This record gives sequence, C-alpha cells and structure tokens, in this order.
Amino acid sequence: MKGRLKDFRECIRTNRYIVTTHAAEELDDDGLTIYDLERVILGGQIVEEQKDRDPPETKFLVRGPTLDDDVATVVVKPGPTNKLIIITVFRNSYE
Repeated sequence: MKGRLKDFRECIRTNRYIVTTHAAEELDDDGLTIYDLERVILGGQIVEEQKDRDPPETKFLVRGPTLDDDVATVVVKPGPTNKLIIITVFRNSYE
C-alpha cells in the first residue's frame, strides 16, 4: 500500500483530485477545509483498504493530522483518468 500512498500524495501535490459533493458537504459539516484534506493525505497513512463488489472498486481510508493537529480520515479511490476521487472525509474526534 506504500506505493498507493505515494500515488495519492502525488495527485494532491499536482492538484489532480476531485472532491465529490458529498465530501465537500462533510468537510463543511466537520469544520474542515480543503487544506485539512490535503494535509491528511500528505501526512497520513492508509489504515484500511475496502473492496466493493457492486460496482467493483477499491477504496482506501487515509488517516492523518489536520491543520489544527486533530485527526481526520479521508476516503479515496483512484479515478479512471489518473485523478484521485475524494469520496468523503470525517474527523476522528474520539481519538
């Protein structure tokens, strides 16, 4: 999964990612910004890989620090056009 994380970080660094409407709403609901999302991916680790059957796709949960040193998780998947799709994001307030 280390290679995947490197790819995700490269997508963030080169602005090759798409934030879904749901993820944008969740950012707002949790008081997070796009910069928090970027920091989580740039400074975090993949903590889980999820494989869905219908539709067949693999999602990754990346957990890391936000700008205010809280912890958040970003759910991502590689897109068909070499962009990273940001599915959702949430704070891990319980940690």
